Amino acid sequence: MSLFSKIAFYPTLVYNIVMTQVTSRQWFNRIDETVILGALPLKQVTKWLIEEENVRGVVSLTEDFETKSLVNSEEEWRKLGVEQLKLQTVDYTGTPTQENIQKAIDFIEVYRDRQESVYVHCKAGRTRSTTVVACYLIHEVTCQRFFLSKQWNGDWDFVTTGHTNKIVIDERVHQPT
Repeated sequence: MSLFSKIAFYPTLVYNIVMTQVTSRQWFNRIDETVILGALPLKQVTKWLIEEENVRGVVSLTEDFETKSLVNSEEEWRKLGVEQLKLQTVDYTGTPTQENIQKAIDFIEVYRDRQESVYVHCKAGRTRSTTVVACYLIHEVTCQRFFLSKQWNGDWDFVTTGHTNKIVIDERVHQPT
């Protein structure tokens, strides 16, 4: 935690709030049927996130001081039936570690399998949380899932060779139009 992060926190938070009022920037966006990417899930939107967006998990990529009073505590989330995964990540100069990215992806997958939503956030929803969501999307869009989701007609196999995953496709197969 840097002194700069603490000093800059409230001015940049206010800036982000103002930007959602005067531009097309939104406080959060649904990315897919499971993930919502956003800024701090402020207490006043908690009920809406749970009831309207089916949020049952929250991934917080913040430092403790960023969530002290404006956001539900882990205990408050739990009382509302929402599990929180806290992954301490420094703002401005920090990025989530590979270990924390994997923890977040594993967490999200649990809720995906339950057909529930996860709110992934940092302060502004633009760097730390976006990194995790981008990694989640890359993970989700493996070749195997891509072909299955497009209902590829034909022969193909998912083959692991060494450290590389490959799709073996019958050359005569074409994607349906």
